[in-house]
Amino acid sequence: MSGPHPLNQAVIAQALHDLRNGQLRRARSMGFDAQDLDALKNPAMASILANAAICWCAVTINREVLRRLLQQVDNVAREVEEIDRLLRLGASTELITRFYGLTHQEIALRRAVIGLPKRKGRHPVLTEEQDATLWETWSAAVKARDIPLTDETAMFALAADLAESTGLPLSVVWSAIRGWIDEGQI
Repeated sequence: MSGPHPLNQAVIAQALHDLRNGQLRRARSMGFDAQDLDALKNPAMASILANAAICWCAVTINREVLRRLLQQVDNVAREVEEIDRLLRLGASTELITRFYGLTHQEIALRRAVIGLPKRKGRHPVLTEEQDATLWETWSAAVKARDIPLTDETAMFALAADLAESTGLPLSVVWSAIRGWIDEGQI
C-alpha cells in the first residue's frame, strides 16, 4: 500500500491554514463548503483526509487567469528592460520615480545591478549649438509623430529616443523639452 497522496496533504494544509487565519473565502474557493470546513476542525477528520492514499481532490487550471498572470511576468520584464534603458541613457532618479513610481532605493539598486557608476552632481548644460540642433530634431519629431504637447508619456518616449540618437543624457534632453513646451516654442 502506498503512503498519503501529496496533493491531499497540500490541500488540507492550505485549508487548515485558511481556517486558522479566518480566510474562509479562500478555503471555500478550493471547493470546501461549510460542512466540510466544520469537519476539518476535527483533527481526526483532517488526519484521515490528509493521509488518504487515494487522491480525493483534483486540480483544475483556469487558463484565462494563468494567461493573465504570465502576461504580467512579461509586462514586468519589459518594464524593467525599459527602466534599465532609460537609466543607461542618463535618466535622473526623479524622472524614473515620476514615470515608473520606483523609490530612490529601487533606482539605486537597478543602477547597481546594471553596473552604472554612481552619478555625482548634475549633467552638463547644453551648448547653444546642441540646443538648436536638439530643438530642430525634437520639433520635427513631434510633428511627424503627431504628439500632443500635453502627452507626457509620448513626449518622454520621444525624449528617450532623442537621447539615444544624440548621445546626450536623457535628463538634459527632458529638461530642454519641458523648457521649450513651457515657453511655447513649437
